[in-house]
Amino acid sequence: MTDRLIQQALLQVLQPLIDPTFSEHSYGFRPGRRAHDAVLSARRYVQEGYRVVVDVDLEKFFDRVNHDVLMDRLAKRIDDKAVLRLIRRYLNAGVMGNGIVMERYEGTPQGGPLSPLLANVLLDEVDQELERRGHRFVRYADDCNVYVRSQKAGERVLDGLRKHYDRLHLKVNETKTAVASAFGRKFLGYSLWLAPGGVVKHAVAGTAKAAFKRRIRQITRRNGGRSLEQVAEELRRYVPGWKAYFKLAQTPKVFRQLDEWLRHRLRALQLKHWRRGKTIYRGLLAMSASEAVARKVAANSHCWWHNSRLAMNRAMPIAYFDRIGVPRLS
Repeated sequence: MTDRLIQQALLQVLQPLIDPTFSEHSYGFRPGRRAHDAVLSARRYVQEGYRVVVDVDLEKFFDRVNHDVLMDRLAKRIDDKAVLRLIRRYLNAGVMGNGIVMERYEGTPQGGPLSPLLANVLLDEVDQELERRGHRFVRYADDCNVYVRSQKAGERVLDGLRKHYDRLHLKVNETKTAVASAFGRKFLGYSLWLAPGGVVKHAVAGTAKAAFKRRIRQITRRNGGRSLEQVAEELRRYVPGWKAYFKLAQTPKVFRQLDEWLRHRLRALQLKHWRRGKTIYRGLLAMSASEAVARKVAANSHCWWHNSRLAMNRAMPIAYFDRIGVPRLS
C-alpha cells in the first residue's frame, strides 16, 4: 500500500470524526464548504459595520508546522495510539536533498491528502479563542481575516494573534500582515467595494485580474503558430473555470473590459498569422470587410496591435468569436 493511499485511508477515517469539532468560521479543505462561503461571510461582516480588517499572513505555514505541537493537539482529539504513531511517521518521513535522505522535524508534506486536515487541527486552537472573544472572522486554510470596528481594536487583536501563533511555533509574516480598511484588501482573490447606498459588494482583486491577464497573454502569444480555433480551445479550458470562481464579483464593467481586451489580442494574433499586406488584404475581404478597410489595414501590415481595433472590430465582430467558441466573461 503506497504512502498516498495510506494518507487517503487515514483521511477517510479521521475527517468525519474531527471536522465537526472545527470552528464554524473555518472554510478551507472542509466537506460542504467552499471559498465562496468564506468570501460571502467576509462581505456580511463588513456590511454590518466591521470595516477594519486584521489580515494575517503566516510565514511559510506548511513548512513550519511544529510536529510536537501538532501531535499534542491531535492527541487531545484522537485516542487511538496506533493512528497517532502512523501520523507521526508520515510527518517525520525523510525528504531527499542532494541525493541524501534527511529527517524532517517540522512542516507537513505539501500536496499530501492529510496535510490540510492537520493544518486545520493546528489552527483551530486560534479559531476557538477568537470565537470565545466574540470576534467576527473568516479563515480559509492559513488565510485569516478578523473584522473589527476600529484601527485600535484591530491592533489589539493582532497583538493577541501574534502571541497565539507564537505558542504554536508559527511566525506572522509582518510584511504581508496588516490592520487596514476592509475595502480594497484582497481575500481569496476577491476584494470589497462600497456601492451607492452603502451596499458592500464583491470585486475581482487587482492581483487576481493581473494573474488572469498574464495567463491570457501566454495562451494568445503570437509566436505559437496556432490557429485561432486552437487558441479558442485552450481558452475554453481556462476561462470558464476562472469565470465560475469569480461569479460573486459585482463588477460587470470589468468583465466587459476583459472580454474586449481578449478579443483585441485575438484580432492582433490573426493579423500576425496573415503577416504580409497582400495576405491581410485577401483575408479581410474573405471576412466581408470593405475594400477600403482591407487596404487601410494591409498598408500597415506590421502594426498588429494598433490595427487590431476599429476596422478589425467590424471585420471580426463578437459574433465571429462566438462561432469559433471563444468563451465570454460577460
